[in-house]
Amino acid sequence: MAELTTKKREGLRSTQFAYVDKKGGEHLPINDESHIRNAMARWNQTEFESAAAKERARKKIVAAAKRHDIEIEDDSQIAKPSRTLRAASTKRGPRGGRKKS
Repeated sequence: MAELTTKKREGLRSTQFAYVDKKGGEHLPINDESHIRNAMARWNQTEFESAAAKERARKKIVAAAKRHDIEIEDDSQIAKPSRTLRAASTKRGPRGGRKKS
C-alpha cells in the first residue's frame, strides 16, 4: 500500500474518505487504488456511528472501486448492503449496548 504521510493525509478532502464521523474524524481513505483495496479489507473492522453511516461508507467504497476498475467478489461482505452496525467493539461493549440512565 502506498504510504500516506500525515501531511498528505491532512491534504486530502473529506470526500476522499469513505467515512467522516460527527466529530470530523476521517476514516478509510479512498484516494487511490491501494487505499481503496485497504478500505475494502477494513470496512467491516471499522466502528460506525449508525447503520446508515456504515451503508453510506460501503457505497462510497464500492463506487471508488468501480472508478478504479477494482473487481469486487460477489460473496464479499462489502458487495452486499449492510444490515447491522456490528463493529469490532465500542466503548459500551460489543454491538454498542444501551446507555444506562
